[in-house]
Amino acid sequence: MSLPLAKDRLKTRMTELSHYTKKALGQNFLVSDTVIGRIIQAVDDEKPEKLLEIGPGLGAITDLLIEKFGRYQLIELDSSLVKFWESQNMPVLECDALQADWTQIDYDVLVSNLPYQISSSIVIDRSIDTNRCRAMVLMFQKEVAQRIRAKHQTDEYGLLSVIAQEFWDISTVSEAGPRDFNPAPKVASRVLKFKRKESSITDGRAYLKFVKSCFQQRRRILKSNLESSMHEPFLAWIATNKLSEKVRVEELSVVQIRDLYFHLKGGK
Repeated sequence: MSLPLAKDRLKTRMTELSHYTKKALGQNFLVSDTVIGRIIQAVDDEKPEKLLEIGPGLGAITDLLIEKFGRYQLIELDSSLVKFWESQNMPVLECDALQADWTQIDYDVLVSNLPYQISSSIVIDRSIDTNRCRAMVLMFQKEVAQRIRAKHQTDEYGLLSVIAQEFWDISTVSEAGPRDFNPAPKVASRVLKFKRKESSITDGRAYLKFVKSCFQQRRRILKSNLESSMHEPFLAWIATNKLSEKVRVEELSVVQIRDLYFHLKGGK
């Protein structure tokens, strides 16, 4: 059965539930059927066995996912919407996704029109998670999406870029302008798809700690951000790689940062 247009579904559901948007929860409801269709296709391409959605909201994506995949797991912070989805026989974990016990969530594909304020943290946390999902389809503020895919030696390149690109193959699913949402945000958005790739990093948390230290003061030379005990092996590494002693972390590629990490550990 064909569902009504996203704008009509949103209007009907807001009326039925007497729901109003809550800025504190980052509620900007997606109303573009084109963008929604691209998200659904990107999820469908992964053939999820255990789908998880963060922030189903009023169902812009959820209604179509249910139609295609049936019952699946939701995470929702808004208690009024938790009650609604439970009434639709959907399993709902009521919490902030950043505070959830992810070790207890069984899923293989994650999808979300993410609240902007949690998007970077979700990517980093899921990248280093020991309970690893194999794919994610996520909405971001456009500037965050650009940082995720940024190359070294650019202003956008940073911690988020390195962690995301180390653990995922990333592609663009769709652009989304302010008019694609209700209410319209003041920024443009972009949907990215993440497909898990093999990484030689086995301790994600230790690697995150290392990368954080490297980017602690990104404009300083990298040596200054490292512990003094690492200076000698660091100088040996840059000599081998024919780099300047004044190299900054933003000049190193994702592969080079990983290689430096293993060199300083003495394991590669």
